[in-house]
Amino acid sequence: MVGVGNRGGYVMKSVMAQTGVRVAAICDIKPDRLDKAASAAARDNPAVYRDYRALIDDKGVNAVHISTPCDLHVEHAIAALKAGKHVYLEKPVGITPASIGELVKVARQANRVIQVGQQLRSDPRMRKTIERIHQGVIGKVVMIKAQRHAGDDLPHDSSSADWFFDAKRSGDVIVEMSVHNLDVCNWAANSRPERASGFGGALVWPNDPLGRTNMDGYTLSYEYANGVKLSFSQVFFHPRGLPGNGQYWYVYGTEGAVDLGTSTLYPRGRDGKPQVLFPEEKVDLNLAHVTSFIEAIRTSSPSSVSADLMVGAHGALTAILGRDAIYGKKTLTWSDLGVEL
Repeated sequence: MVGVGNRGGYVMKSVMAQTGVRVAAICDIKPDRLDKAASAAARDNPAVYRDYRALIDDKGVNAVHISTPCDLHVEHAIAALKAGKHVYLEKPVGITPASIGELVKVARQANRVIQVGQQLRSDPRMRKTIERIHQGVIGKVVMIKAQRHAGDDLPHDSSSADWFFDAKRSGDVIVEMSVHNLDVCNWAANSRPERASGFGGALVWPNDPLGRTNMDGYTLSYEYANGVKLSFSQVFFHPRGLPGNGQYWYVYGTEGAVDLGTSTLYPRGRDGKPQVLFPEEKVDLNLAHVTSFIEAIRTSSPSSVSADLMVGAHGALTAILGRDAIYGKKTLTWSDLGVEL
């Protein structure tokens, strides 16, 4: 486990829940996090490191889980792959197009299992619902409307505030957080964006905390290579009592629409009645995602993971395309990213 803060420490529980899996080593640069993780993994008596390179050199480590600040993901993943380790890489896979391109190049040569931490890909209900959409249950998909709204900003005294509010380290909130949401849009559209434009900024908390460079709200429009249109927004200032908070994905087709969050089909026409396509399934997505990773290693089948590197790369580049369009206040195209997958 490289990075055992809030996210890494949480996912470590799912790692320890796997049969026949041992936490062989943990690494973090923050002593308090390292001590807490060592106590949580005491059953496995892990080696403890302050330098990730020492952990990667550990011959007792077969697979590496990376949950470090976003600007370190590519560096850590490439080092692990070159050392012959399987890699579970938290999203986003990278925060710049060039670094993502380099990671993809190394991964293709390494021939190791890579799972990207986009856990919604392990949601069985969503997988089945999107499969029905691709089969034509709402006709041809023409538009998607999605959002990620919250009632407050990340606590400014959080233990992750030292990198989260620095867009050069986090990639900004769209890349650090909404890559999950945008990946689902890519999945439902069965394509990748061709162009994007949008506007945003630190609207409610400018320069708060001091030195802040990431956004707290933005709106985006995407056009996909297959013609699908996407409207997406993320805000941290949606009052909790105001209707319409939270996350959703509405997928519109020529014959109706689907609410992905509830797996509900809404046919077009006055007489169309809503229909739940698949019932809700109580699934621990973190556990399911880690299980997918472990089983892919055991069966030597890298392509069987729920979210492979290409899923992660397209998701991150989608977010980066939107981010850079907002920064530049102009429409950007996929080719402007300058990376070939």
